Amino acid sequence: MLSEAEKRQLDEKGYLVLANLISREMLASLRARVEELFVEEGAAAGSEFKQEPYARRLANLVNKGQIFEQAIATPRVLECMERVLGPAFKLSSLNVRAADPTSDCAQPLHADSGAVKDDRGYWVCNSVWMLDDFTTENGAIRMVPGSHQLGRLPQDALADPVAPHPDEKLLTGAAGTVVVMNAHMWHGATANRSNGQRRAMHAFYTRWDKPQQQYQKRLLSPEVQANLSAHLRKLLALDDPLNDELSSRLSGASGFLK
Repeated sequence: MLSEAEKRQLDEKGYLVLANLISREMLASLRARVEELFVEEGAAAGSEFKQEPYARRLANLVNKGQIFEQAIATPRVLECMERVLGPAFKLSSLNVRAADPTSDCAQPLHADSGAVKDDRGYWVCNSVWMLDDFTTENGAIRMVPGSHQLGRLPQDALADPVAPHPDEKLLTGAAGTVVVMNAHMWHGATANRSNGQRRAMHAFYTRWDKPQQQYQKRLLSPEVQANLSAHLRKLLALDDPLNDELSSRLSGASGFLK
């Protein structure tokens, strides 16, 4: 269970660092599978959802290996999701973003999905899985603690969301760390000025009444769906008529919300 201090941190600051959450064995398996996928998918990697200059991407990862099924059901992460989103939530997407060495892959401050708290509360929450060390030089995430409570998007509140923010904090940590972020909190990746790669996996969850970023029922193969546990089926909202209505209408034939 989350301690009272952890609850306060997540509630007030908008993030919680879970150091050493990924075991060495799991970290090695995630790294290996991610690199296999980059090779297998080549120039098309991430194209079914999003590609960007100076960073490699992967998408729809639940369909691409059992190690990813294990990751999305990590109990400690799900406890945090329930704290932010309430008891009814689902996986929205599972992606990888790897900032290229010596590249300007910096992002403006943003809230994921352009999310602003509504009358039911917060509705998006992300978990950042550090597959490499996050350092001050290699594209670590900058964030503005507490900004999730402002009820405004950075592009509406700031003259320049790309510029440094006086209250921003750089999120560094060792490989194997998972950081849960209330995704309404303003944040963005910085440039990778190092000679090494900076790989992160993003397990992104949403409240039950919002569409999935990646409509899992459409994207997961019949073989994968047939072998999922009841717990994973629920987490992926595979048998939820409301999710079918929301996600199929908004994502269209591709299964991906752009």
